[in-house]
Amino acid sequence: MTFDLQQSIHLLKRTPSILNKLLIDLPYDWLHNNEGEDTWSPYDVVGHLIHGEKTDWVVRAKIILSNTKDKTFHPFDRFAQLNNTNEPSIEVLLNEFKLLREQNLNELQNLAIQKKDLIKKGIHPELGEVNLQQLLACWVVHDLGHIAQISRVMAKQYTTEVGPWKAYLGILK
Repeated sequence: MTFDLQQSIHLLKRTPSILNKLLIDLPYDWLHNNEGEDTWSPYDVVGHLIHGEKTDWVVRAKIILSNTKDKTFHPFDRFAQLNNTNEPSIEVLLNEFKLLREQNLNELQNLAIQKKDLIKKGIHPELGEVNLQQLLACWVVHDLGHIAQISRVMAKQYTTEVGPWKAYLGILK
């Protein structure tokens, strides 16, 4: 499949509603349990997605499209959500994510990205040179990966409870 900006935006628009349907009104354990030490709960993942909306995707796209000579991205703190000392409800987090995503997609569309812009480059602090198409494709895959992660973390809460059916449930392996 070839990268398509409009299809990517269409997918990115869906993530907030998918997470809302999956996580809203769930008990604390479903939201806060994880897979063990140094892993994230569904709640943590939503916090991570919010941080990305604030500091990553559109911020970096603007750097790539800017007229400045220095196209170096600021490092992204993948664990920033774990430093949040207050714990807003999942409803608050999901609403914040939805609003930020809507703003970012509107801003992205207002950039009026053309096909020729997709090959423009920025400098990732660890990966080196990357182009706008790669950044935007990564945003889509990042969302899908975290949706899968949330599903996996939740499924593993019943690893023991499924009994012998575990052999048929690849998500538990």
